[in-house]
Amino acid sequence: MDRWRGRVALVTGASVGIGAAIAKELVRQGMTVVGCARDLEKLQNLAAECKSAGHSGVFVPFKCDLSKEEEILSMFSAIKAQHKGVDVCINNAGLGHPEPLLHGKTSGWKNMLDVNVLGLSICTREAYQSMKERNIDDGHIIHINSMSGHRVVRHPDAHFYSATKYAVTALTEGLRQELREAKTHIKATCISPGVVETEFFQRFYSDNPEKAAATLSNLKALQAVDLANAVTYVLSAPSHVQIGDVQMRSTEQVS
Repeated sequence: MDRWRGRVALVTGASVGIGAAIAKELVRQGMTVVGCARDLEKLQNLAAECKSAGHSGVFVPFKCDLSKEEEILSMFSAIKAQHKGVDVCINNAGLGHPEPLLHGKTSGWKNMLDVNVLGLSICTREAYQSMKERNIDDGHIIHINSMSGHRVVRHPDAHFYSATKYAVTALTEGLRQELREAKTHIKATCISPGVVETEFFQRFYSDNPEKAAATLSNLKALQAVDLANAVTYVLSAPSHVQIGDVQMRSTEQVS
């Protein structure tokens, strides 16, 4: 990770869970991490935590709603002005709503598409353009995907969410191909975890806390730090090695 010291990483959805764990680890490794989310107070608390830890890197909080393109573009403009640009883009932000295909609400479907697919794609495009204009040839774009992007579970509540994650799987491979055609050594990777102990299920089943708790009570789930370690593993690969997809499950997880 030494070659990343002092360089700039964008981590979306950095206020809690996986995003916060990734951001803290990259700060520990000496990177300047711009962490974005809608909750500025949580981001500021994370910045204070990183500072008090005495790491060589720095965490920069930025309020951004990834369902709004104008806010994403404004964020990239601010990163360019303050930090020259992005060297690593980690598209971690994602959300789910329990909206089945046969009777789900369109508003829930649209929100998942806006964040999980369009927000991710806009951040990817802007990160690449930031690297290209500065002749960065060794950048890295990492999508935090899901095992739901590789198999469909028998839970109707998750079917549309799974469709958005299948899109991330396709987008990662499409990105890899376009980067090769562009004759650049910028890498594209997705990391696909199974069940992770974060706030995801509490938010997914916000009107049914018992169901959220039950999801995590049946197994020893992955921890957010496990994903942070996967990110450093991917970023530490030699220049000639591109890791396309890391699929991770709890040892106890069946599907």
